[in-house]
Amino acid sequence: MKQSQAVFAAICAVLSSDSFETAVTLTSEQRKQVNIILIQGLMSGDIDLSNRESRDEAWVAKYVPGLVNNHMRKDIRLNGGVKYTAKNPGIRSGSGDAQLKEIRALKSTLSVTHPNYQDVVNAETTRLQELAAAKAPTIDVSKLPSALQAMFTK
Repeated sequence: MKQSQAVFAAICAVLSSDSFETAVTLTSEQRKQVNIILIQGLMSGDIDLSNRESRDEAWVAKYVPGLVNNHMRKDIRLNGGVKYTAKNPGIRSGSGDAQLKEIRALKSTLSVTHPNYQDVVNAETTRLQELAAAKAPTIDVSKLPSALQAMFTK
């Protein structure tokens, strides 16, 4: 069973309902019951624990509360029908790039009034643009239908 299905099923079991008009809120006791159900399902293998061979109970016990929180916030069946949108989209852009990481570390050591601060900001912006360009798809216009080719050859 998928984790999203398991969270919904566990909450339905604890609240004895499968239809919610408003966003679901759980008491601490209900949350504990949901966590126990999910921990048991993850440990037994009934609930998918993708890309994880080891079913260490201590790790699973730490994982489950976040799993429940995420699904209560994102699942429209549980959050009152509200489509989830991230509060800070793109905040992690470039987080895997060593050069950008060092630029940001340098930037954090400088005050805004430092004479080289703007140079560091410009370097950060340039690096982000380079990373975005590297991810951009390359399009072979010759393989497009003739109507689309005409749009790109003008």
